[in-house]
Amino acid sequence: MGVIERREREKAELRQRIVDTARRLFAELGYDAVGMRAIAEAIEYSPTAIYLHFKDKRALFHEICRQDFGRLAEVTREGTSIVDPVERLRRLGEIYVKFAVAHPNHYRLMFMTPIQHDESDLSDEDRKRAGDPTCDGYAALLEAVRYAIAEGAIDRKPAEAQLVAQTLWAGVHGVASLEITMHNDPWIDWSSLSRRRDEMLDVVLLGLGANLEARKPVSTGSTVSTGSIAKKAGRR
Repeated sequence: MGVIERREREKAELRQRIVDTARRLFAELGYDAVGMRAIAEAIEYSPTAIYLHFKDKRALFHEICRQDFGRLAEVTREGTSIVDPVERLRRLGEIYVKFAVAHPNHYRLMFMTPIQHDESDLSDEDRKRAGDPTCDGYAALLEAVRYAIAEGAIDRKPAEAQLVAQTLWAGVHGVASLEITMHNDPWIDWSSLSRRRDEMLDVVLLGLGANLEARKPVSTGSTVSTGSIAKKAGRR
């Protein structure tokens, strides 16, 4: 490797180190509480070194979002080709929770840290990705909901697709955020994550009008079949 190549590699490594450190500090202390100087101190560099890579804190935060939301969209694509509409929704929920607990700092910053977003920060490339199910996780969920409604798998009107998607999102977010923040709480005898996730998906999908009758559970973690839950719901 030549001198130029080595310098470029070192530059890229430092840039990523800045991103990873800033993500951790933003998630732990809050975005507003962390300045560029604190990030520089954490990586043992001068603030000037950071400004060579990012013009300000918002630019740094934007790069974190670009990486993390891109990563979530990438893993989400695994579930978008499933033909069965309800199975697709369940799989997207499973993928979401798995991503959250595997990357807690990423998730805290993405969905659990209040930050005022400025649309002027969006690049032309960001605007192209918005709403594209192949690179926008929420768009992939919304597309799956619309598909389920069109196929009659969820008894809702097309105009309610946003509400259905946001309700499903709220459900998986609840499971994920509790796991990240409370899983070591000694006062609670937690059920397994897979059972909590599957139970929540069953209940929410039933409440949204999904037909779960005679279906086998997607995950082997749950001992209660979705068919039996549907029958119980029908007797109420």
